Amino acid sequence: EFNLTPSLLEGLGAMGFNEPTPIQAQAIPVILDNKDLIACAQTGTGKTAAYLLPIIHKLAESKDQHIDTLIIAPTRELAVQIDQQMEGFGYFTPVSSLAVYGGGDGNAFDREKQALKEGANIIIATPGKLISHLNMGYVKIDKLKHLILDEADRMLDMGFHDDIMKIISYLPKDRQTLLFSATMPSKIRELANKLLKAPEEISLALSKPAERIFQAAFSVYDNQKAGLIAHLLSAKPLKSVIVFCSTKSSVKQIEKMLKDEKFNVASISSDLEQHERETVLRDFKNRTVNILVATDIVSRGIDIDSIDLVINYNVPGDAEDYIHRIGRTARASSKGVAFTFINEQDQFNFNKIETLMEKEVVKAPLPAHLGSGPVYDPSSKKAKTRNFGRGKSSAGRKPKRA
Repeated sequence: EFNLTPSLLEGLGAMGFNEPTPIQAQAIPVILDNKDLIACAQTGTGKTAAYLLPIIHKLAESKDQHIDTLIIAPTRELAVQIDQQMEGFGYFTPVSSLAVYGGGDGNAFDREKQALKEGANIIIATPGKLISHLNMGYVKIDKLKHLILDEADRMLDMGFHDDIMKIISYLPKDRQTLLFSATMPSKIRELANKLLKAPEEISLALSKPAERIFQAAFSVYDNQKAGLIAHLLSAKPLKSVIVFCSTKSSVKQIEKMLKDEKFNVASISSDLEQHERETVLRDFKNRTVNILVATDIVSRGIDIDSIDLVINYNVPGDAEDYIHRIGRTARASSKGVAFTFINEQDQFNFNKIETLMEKEVVKAPLPAHLGSGPVYDPSSKKAKTRNFGRGKSSAGRKPKRA
């Protein structure tokens, strides 16, 4: 129905894509019509394909051999994921792509340099690494036709505004610019006003998790968390679970605790080298490891089907991060479950999440052997007192028995 080139349709058929998601149905015609676009949709709705498919179509039809499209992404993981999807969709087309991100060795840098000099069609890059190449003067980007900012809200949260503006100073002014974001705060509007010309706008289910996710929360004391997570993971066979933590230290402690309990678990955080991250994610995708403990580094930028359960070991400080975390489950048309552990200090933040979603999350009772947790009352003084000096984590402590 979009009149996409046959070689692209062949790739879609091989990947089992039969019909577009709502964001794809609305965005693809706008992009094919060469209009600028602001697209806002929740995680897991198919935003990557929404912009890749029309771009691949244009390139396959034109057969240009220069850098035509630049996709800027906030993290290595997202850049790699976009490149992998590009390889799948464009397998039967002559379109070339390259992911440019930090953490690689000298050989990776040489490959990037060659592609940036000779002109891969699509460059997917993290801001810092791309600027390193641009500063050296060999990047041939004068014929660029498309700029795509993916997870734009995340990039601004990570402090990339100045880097983005520096990159854009190298680009032709006559181009199509597409801005994709999961949220639309005022700073995104300001960025869009600087970069886009008379853009079309699409907003779908802003700041709301998928309805197919069953959400529940447990009000707990910190020393009950270890026993609760072991109980939940033992309750039924689970093929794929992500446990989100707020700090790198708690990631390692929870991984060790779960390994001691004989669970098949691995962890990922910014402490790992890039090749180590890729190995862990590959093992998790292949189900060699079925429990992944992680920081918010994987709350965006991984696309893994059939994740049974997401556990928030800590309530995220940003309500939007909660949406992204639980959005790792119930991808596409599947169902999923998300549990959150709320201590007394996190009650106020969790209440902000419920306000954002305009939905009260079920507060489930603790298993009898763990005893009673604190009363959930986000208006109380304890809930409003932010405990920034938490001291040593209780991730590895044994729970008190009732």
